[in-house]
Amino acid sequence: MAATAGTPGTPRVLRAMNDRAALDLLLAHGPLSRTRIGKLTGLSKPTASQLLARLEAAGLVLATGTTEGRPGPNAQLYEVNPAAAYAAGLDVTPERVLAAVADATGRTVGTFEVPTPGRKTTGAVVRQVTDALDGAVKAAGLTRGDVRRLVVATPGAFDPTTGRLRYASHLPGWHAPALLDDLAAALPMPVEYENDVNLAAVAEQRLGAARGHEDFVLLWNEGGLGAALVLGGRLHRGWTGGAGEVGFLPVPGAPLVRQVTKANSGGYQELAGSQALPRLARELGVPGIPSGPYAEVAAALVARAAAEDTAVHRLLLQTYATRLATGLASLVSVLDPELVVLSGASLTAGGDVLRALVQDELEELAASRPKLVMSDVTERPVLRGALESALAATRDEVFDTSR
Repeated sequence: MAATAGTPGTPRVLRAMNDRAALDLLLAHGPLSRTRIGKLTGLSKPTASQLLARLEAAGLVLATGTTEGRPGPNAQLYEVNPAAAYAAGLDVTPERVLAAVADATGRTVGTFEVPTPGRKTTGAVVRQVTDALDGAVKAAGLTRGDVRRLVVATPGAFDPTTGRLRYASHLPGWHAPALLDDLAAALPMPVEYENDVNLAAVAEQRLGAARGHEDFVLLWNEGGLGAALVLGGRLHRGWTGGAGEVGFLPVPGAPLVRQVTKANSGGYQELAGSQALPRLARELGVPGIPSGPYAEVAAALVARAAAEDTAVHRLLLQTYATRLATGLASLVSVLDPELVVLSGASLTAGGDVLRALVQDELEELAASRPKLVMSDVTERPVLRGALESALAATRDEVFDTSR
């Protein structure tokens, strides 16, 4: 029987594997010469030349400039064609929908933000999503049809059995049973939905402090307190998508919260969430507490406490670190991760000072000793994770030359 295009070991599949290896190298290293690609892939010069000619004809790579400053003739350089594909990401919060479009290289080429104050109907949600996407597409000089895939980040998670959003009662308009069908009807490309903290972990694993780590926990503290669990290199989402909703975790030092889904809060959220920081600062007598949204106030308080060496600021930061370590100890005791990444503005604002305090506390509260690090992806990490997730699936499709 004749071999099919997908049969392992056939020339077409082997060529496609070499093509993908070369494209991944170009993404990782930037423009490369034919000789350099040959050395990195182990391919002969003629084979590397054929590969580049094939990818150039397919519109996947471009010739761009030449090497300079080296002995001998200048060599032609090649790079991934940015226009080979586009993908989009959306970061949804109760206050706004933030959209971005990235080209095949991962470069963000357009962004747009739609404010979303007040209560929202399902129809309003669909309009806000499409308006945000269209704004980012327009900013990129594209049309909606140019976007091959969209990943939407939301608080909570859509239950895979019911299709309804759970663990995020503070996101009005997103809980109707027909919402996902209405969005699918309004959008021409495949759409995926993922928890916002999970996507921050995707960004951290691909671009930040968790690169090279197969097992890690990302603790997020900003609008809400949550975690992402990466085990064996893969996100652990749980049966209903609620794995990592650690804000609901009962912890010592906080009253037992009952009916947590109605309260949209739990012990760990009440103890160490961003909304607890202004209250704690007032109790400790911290002067000059700013006004504004609690997440912004919390980040400002943490940043000032880490920078100012006064008794009251040291006490605020130490108390906050103890509260954070109290919940982390439960996660560490069960999961035994190699690494814990601290992310979200209410954590990253404390920098290495806060990280060291949490590390010291955790070493007394947990038997295992994971390494604690601060996030390396501090600019729009949720949106960046959405783009990375959309790009990964898009590249798998577009870069497959075996078809």
